[in-house]
Amino acid sequence: MSKLYIVATPIGNLADITLRALETLKEVDLILCEDTRVTQKLLNHYEIKTKTLSYHAHSGKLKENKVLDRLNEGNTLALVTDAGTPGISDPGNKLVKIVIENNHQVEAVPGVSALATLISVAGIYLDKFLFLGFLPHKKGRATLLNEINESKIPVILYESVHRINKLLDSLDQDRYIILGRELTKKFETIYRGKVSEVIIKLNEDKVKGEFVVIIDK
Repeated sequence: MSKLYIVATPIGNLADITLRALETLKEVDLILCEDTRVTQKLLNHYEIKTKTLSYHAHSGKLKENKVLDRLNEGNTLALVTDAGTPGISDPGNKLVKIVIENNHQVEAVPGVSALATLISVAGIYLDKFLFLGFLPHKKGRATLLNEINESKIPVILYESVHRINKLLDSLDQDRYIILGRELTKKFETIYRGKVSEVIIKLNEDKVKGEFVVIIDK
């Protein structure tokens, strides 16, 4: 029976994948990947021979129709992102919506998420929070930064190495933050403290990779 599986994959450490995810990736007819080259490293590591097809933010109607054709033919497909859980700050949710609207089944194969990973070691009360994903580069950015600085609940967002300093400079320097760098990888680092203190620590280190940032209320 045709079905689209939404499969979480490791955000760094290749051992962070569930047995069910491995079984699913082996058994489906096709794996849809944000970047086939990145996913192939994971597949090669676990000796998985399933064919892959790219599906990413710039995939258009033609690719979506190709996915629907495969489902209409009775195929089972898996959707993965480069790292973590599809649909969180990536276009997976768009494909899920299309598949559901065309009366096909969608099933989650849960696992790693960068968001949940940092929350689990944050050490602050996070029964509710505002998640903003990646902030826009220009349009609307100033409005969101103002919303962050005035927020009465913790705010969580993602940021790249190229804009992390600019982000921190824009925040209330007395707010307490937890910043996760290279999560689950060899050089994983968790920074904690006031924004002004974390900026100093960050500038002392060689910085690379993407960041998860928790800004306390």
